[in-house]
Amino acid sequence: MEVIKTVDLTKKFGSFTANKNINISVLEGEIKAIVGENGAGKSTLMNMLYGLLKPTSGEIYLRGRLIHFNSPDDAILNGIGMVHQHFKLVPSLTVYENVLLGVEINKEVSIGNKKFKTFKVDQKQELKLVNDLIEKYKFNINANAYVKDLSIGAKQKVEILKMLYRNVNILIFDEPTAVLTPQEIEMFYETLRELKACGTSIIFITHKLGEVMDIADSVTVIKSGEVIDNLLVKDTNNKHLAQLMVGRDVLMHVEKKYKDYSNASVIYEVNNIKTKNKWGLNCVDDVSFNIRQGEIVGIAGVEGNGQSELVDIISGILKVTDGCIKFNGNDITNFWPDKLRKNKIAFIPEDRYEQGLCKEMTISENMIAGYHDSPDISKYGFISMKKRLQKSIDLINKYDVRVSKIEGLISSLSGGNAQKVIIAREFSSDPDLIIASQPTRGVDIGAIEFIHKSILDLQEKGKSVLLISSELSEIMSLSDRILVMYKGKIIGEVMGKNATREEVGYLMMGITHSEENTNG
Repeated sequence: MEVIKTVDLTKKFGSFTANKNINISVLEGEIKAIVGENGAGKSTLMNMLYGLLKPTSGEIYLRGRLIHFNSPDDAILNGIGMVHQHFKLVPSLTVYENVLLGVEINKEVSIGNKKFKTFKVDQKQELKLVNDLIEKYKFNINANAYVKDLSIGAKQKVEILKMLYRNVNILIFDEPTAVLTPQEIEMFYETLRELKACGTSIIFITHKLGEVMDIADSVTVIKSGEVIDNLLVKDTNNKHLAQLMVGRDVLMHVEKKYKDYSNASVIYEVNNIKTKNKWGLNCVDDVSFNIRQGEIVGIAGVEGNGQSELVDIISGILKVTDGCIKFNGNDITNFWPDKLRKNKIAFIPEDRYEQGLCKEMTISENMIAGYHDSPDISKYGFISMKKRLQKSIDLINKYDVRVSKIEGLISSLSGGNAQKVIIAREFSSDPDLIIASQPTRGVDIGAIEFIHKSILDLQEKGKSVLLISSELSEIMSLSDRILVMYKGKIIGEVMGKNATREEVGYLMMGITHSEENTNG
């Protein structure tokens, strides 16, 4: 049975068309994947299905009935729920309290033949209802546990329970595995299978094509706001889907040449550094590691375990409260970013617009940002406009940045091309060390291929790289050594050549080798 059908669904924002004549259908008990490049219009489509946006034109049918949603509340009342990538839970409340938040059950008292609701919550009844729900869907979770004590995977189950309690039978997931460890991803797959077995229809947005092949029944590919194809997963593969998304053949995995760097000279040392967050807690706690000449060292971990703060420290944005950092034997602790750049350290920041680019500046201005006093474009403090423009043209050609006009604003570029501007600027500075934080976040498959190749090309020239990424596949395909952060500490190290997703995944969960053996 067809539970959702869209007919020529279109959404415009002024003159921009985010979705154009979208036609998709979702069957009862089906797992449907929606894939596409960054900015393809996937989220806009889901937001219309969930009532967050109203279509400009076109129709949405729910079990054959034309529907019009004014809000997510309307969608939920009609059996459509959405689990967002960033959870909306109250850490200090229990699982069952979070599930019933906003729809609490109040105790009743009888006076004569009449029953009246009190202002007191019926905790016993709430707990029973949530436990019944947990048992029905075979979720391994304690309804009395506090959310603050749960793993990321368990928190995701609480979000799903919130929707199931509200009787939704169509669930939309936005990048559901972005913050999960490999083991939690497998458990999430089991959750989806249990939901499917109970007749729930599932739609999920993802950029990980492996997930589509692992769990989905069908897949819709969206490009530039239009449906390119609707396919059964059994009739396609990763390479075909990537080609549909990008419009050309894409190299799915870069070829990494592993070398032994154990005898290479150490160029970068982080020694017992600490720093506190705004609550006065050590978010980076006694972290030590080194990087050797020509080596790529990756730092893996579930987001929120101190990686962002570590990057801010070594980029000169956040102060070290204890410990020291050395580069080529010199103490560079708490150096400002401009001084670090002068020491031949380059940066790809976690957030390209927050820290890497200025939206109000042109493409060519952003191409020299941070390096505007470089002698090849500047003399006596004056920038040569001619040399700046020529340098930008050279970098645009070399790094395949797609621009309509070079003096246009950087904000006119797609996410992938904006990221390429940062890559071009930082790599062309001839650094000895590049610190790359989430280098492919929010970019399409084609740009990912290019960025990964650029990083390996830099390594071939004998340069060193510190790679921080929440994408485990990225860490494992590029790194010579992998360090894992958990709760502000480095808790393990594995060699990239022989690393397994399971081994790194356990470390991401805070389980060391000794604990794994004991528990096994």
